[in-house]
Amino acid sequence: MKNVVIHRANTRGHANHGWLDSYHTFSFAQYYDPERMHFGVLRVLNDDRVEGGKGFGTHPHDNMEIISIPLKGDLEHKDSMGNIHVISEGDVQVMSAGTGITHSEYNKNMSDEVNFLQIWIYPNKKNVVPRYEQQSFKKERRKNKLQQVISPNEGEEGVLIQQDAWFHLGNYENGEDILYPLKKEGNGIYLFVLEGSIQIDEISLEKRDGIGIWEINALTIEVKPNTEFLLMEVPMNN
Repeated sequence: MKNVVIHRANTRGHANHGWLDSYHTFSFAQYYDPERMHFGVLRVLNDDRVEGGKGFGTHPHDNMEIISIPLKGDLEHKDSMGNIHVISEGDVQVMSAGTGITHSEYNKNMSDEVNFLQIWIYPNKKNVVPRYEQQSFKKERRKNKLQQVISPNEGEEGVLIQQDAWFHLGNYENGEDILYPLKKEGNGIYLFVLEGSIQIDEISLEKRDGIGIWEINALTIEVKPNTEFLLMEVPMNN
């Protein structure tokens, strides 16, 4: 298959700060690899585990779409717009940093860790008014199918994002071949395996492996039983 990049789980950057154990698919903080700067507009894909009661103190962002997807536990969010929310497994949060925002994220629980995906997307328009939104998505609604959780279009299923990107979560108990047609010409797909395994042509992917594919109109995915994954369709021009 042409136009493919594969990121195996054991090749990700890793930083263990004690309270934070983080794996970086793309260059982030002290982890730098010039071959792994981004996939199109997908700039950051971090797999973070935070100890009970610990978290990220108040810090600034601008002109970035910041997405948090908890996989386990509860994360408390506070920001300079006055938002105070807890996001849990099943929730998806989008923060459009726009002209500038400060925020903090802490593990809401004192004893149990929280595991969440932290994802950054370059926006398609700079200096927008900062915006915050989160939604809850029932896991049973993605049983053996794809569930759209992020969209650029108001009125569509999913949290609104300032970019021509669509995210889907899939939770497949049964083995199945699925076809995903791209929603916008010129976009690419980055697929991240959360649990289980998938096959794309001759490429096998296991837990926490990632694959980026571009210059396609549709993608056929052979999903093995008991597999969960995140599919991100994103523009390739950042």
